[in-house]
Amino acid sequence: MIQIIFNVFNYKYRFRKSMFLVLVLMGFTLVSCKYQSQTEANQDVVIQENPWDEAERIIEKIGKINFPDTEFIVTDFGAIGDGETLNTQAFRDAIDKCNAAGGGHVIVPAGNYLTGPIHLKSNVDLHLEEGSEILFTTDHKAYLPAVHTSYEGMEIMNYSPLIYAKGQKNIAVTGKGTLNGQANNQNWWPWSGAARYGHQEGTPQQKDNHNLPKLFKMVEDGVPVEDRMFGVGHELRPLFFQTLECENVLIQGVTFTNAPFWVIHPLKSKYITVDGVTVNSHGPNNDGCDPEYSSYVHITNCKFNTGDDCIAIKSGRNADGRRVNIPSENIVVENCEMKDGHGGVVMGSEISAGVRNVFVRNCIMNSPNLDRAIRIKTNTLRGGFVENLYVKDIEVGQVKEAVLKINLYYGIYGVQEGEFIPTIKNINLENITVKNGGEYGILIKGRPEKLVSGITLKNVVINGAEQPTSIENCEPITYFNTKINNIIMQ
Repeated sequence: MIQIIFNVFNYKYRFRKSMFLVLVLMGFTLVSCKYQSQTEANQDVVIQENPWDEAERIIEKIGKINFPDTEFIVTDFGAIGDGETLNTQAFRDAIDKCNAAGGGHVIVPAGNYLTGPIHLKSNVDLHLEEGSEILFTTDHKAYLPAVHTSYEGMEIMNYSPLIYAKGQKNIAVTGKGTLNGQANNQNWWPWSGAARYGHQEGTPQQKDNHNLPKLFKMVEDGVPVEDRMFGVGHELRPLFFQTLECENVLIQGVTFTNAPFWVIHPLKSKYITVDGVTVNSHGPNNDGCDPEYSSYVHITNCKFNTGDDCIAIKSGRNADGRRVNIPSENIVVENCEMKDGHGGVVMGSEISAGVRNVFVRNCIMNSPNLDRAIRIKTNTLRGGFVENLYVKDIEVGQVKEAVLKINLYYGIYGVQEGEFIPTIKNINLENITVKNGGEYGILIKGRPEKLVSGITLKNVVINGAEQPTSIENCEPITYFNTKINNIIMQ
């Protein structure tokens, strides 16, 4: 009898001990899973119940940059603001001295300062006082030797961007002055190949075999970036402002105009603030701000009036994007105004490494020359993904084509079909009012191989659309209190 009682007791003890171990292991597994969901962000990001709390955390993490009070005035280094004297060396000397002293402000007083490219260094704030204008020379040789840069989502050695920084920390361009790229139908723009931008039949342009086709082949063949040499003898335009592999970047208050190509381009950079900037430039490919392979970006209080997308979030093109494999993520756009442009806030088309966690709020989009409000564009050569896009409190006056457009058959260079099926999921629009929706309220061209999924519209009112929706290869959209042309969407 005693033996039986002992056996029962021993069994219960071993059972409880086993259950304890199971519970411990379960707890460890749960903790591990929780940790995994937070750390393996590149796998499947889960946004909190209130996604806008995440937007606040992103802004907080970006923080603010502080510079020493020391000032270095470019005129003290020989700069002359007469619009004719070339001041490249004066800017270089002032920046070098500021950097060597531990940082501060390089001051550009009122006047018109002609210069070649400006290369920023760590802890330097290039500050343009009211009434100042920096004019970038039209002499293309001034932008050589070639530097490590990019063109349409592909890394190359090419003409230096007009303002450039590589591998720097704590850099800024601030103030109330103007940055004038001096691109026009005689300078830089004709290389686009478009007659309206000054191209003449028979003259070189970017689609010639020794330009973009050559670069495409280099990318597909895996040619190292340092061997993708362009610049002199080629017709690929420089970017206006590019930071490459930089941290803590501030662009504040200044105006950009007459850009050769994309205007503000953080590339492989993080902790970026674009605040109170005006982009007023209607040239070819004059995107306003294009974060690429970049994270923790805050674009606020800006005005975009452009010849292309106002804001276009990118992550590399085709094989180059897959080689680099850095998604653009954790981006907040707020309190901005979008006028002319192909799209207000756009993801793509160079998007092969993917885009996630984008928050857009409190913006005004309105122009007869604004094609779309929110746009996602890619194809099966570029592939990539877009997930966790949150848009709310947007006032749209007029767009030409659609309020929301998702196009997975995008192809500006003809049909572009490959084996990389894009993934588009978790797209949310809330509190959107539209006076004139253009051709479509919602236009979606998904892929049958992988349907667009997780589209939600809440408190959206679209008026004046010629056709409420045109939707292909998309899972059913979830509507809450949404009307298009006074029709309740269900």
